[in-house]
Amino acid sequence: MKTPRPQPAQSVTAPRTISRVVPDPTALKALAHPVRLRMLGMLRVDGPATATQLAVRLGLNSGATSYHLRQLAQYGFIEEAPHPSRRDRWWRASHELTSVPASEAEGEALDLDLAFNQAALSLQVGQMQQALEEYTELPAEWRKASTASDIIIPMTAEQAEALTKRLTDIILEAMRVAPPLGELAPPDMVPFSIMLHAFPYPGRLPHCDGDGGP
Repeated sequence: MKTPRPQPAQSVTAPRTISRVVPDPTALKALAHPVRLRMLGMLRVDGPATATQLAVRLGLNSGATSYHLRQLAQYGFIEEAPHPSRRDRWWRASHELTSVPASEAEGEALDLDLAFNQAALSLQVGQMQQALEEYTELPAEWRKASTASDIIIPMTAEQAEALTKRLTDIILEAMRVAPPLGELAPPDMVPFSIMLHAFPYPGRLPHCDGDGGP
């Protein structure tokens, strides 16, 4: 009878801290721009880049790209990245996540919240459309991992908030044990995009009046 050969232990990645930024209203106003959101996303997913490289990818001139980079740097979203080349200025994302809590205030704060979410939605819709166009070219295992779900559940506001928090916690747990974005990953890993949209079904709640009341 053969003695089973011991198998090598599976390597387990220790959870790491996810760096995140919670922008104040002024910084949020600067970020609520579709081009700046795209640039920040590129630096997070693909790692450091120069203004010229980003300009080519975005179809912009380097002057416009440099301006948007300076705005992102001014409010701490990006920073200069060390690089052997002294001819070009390299930039990298300062954080892995941007957290924008829902505004509980009215007036300008709520307008900023809406402007940021509108810019983010525009970017996300574009990414979803591109993903759909590439869907038939994906390997079968990645088609199985993809989904476009629409699930509607009757809930109270408290239950809905608890559910979205639980889903977010699950996603962040997976992110903590994954390699950081923008760094070299195993060959079978690619950035996997998860977009969480949760909201009351449109038209089912009374609208607020100008004073914030029903």
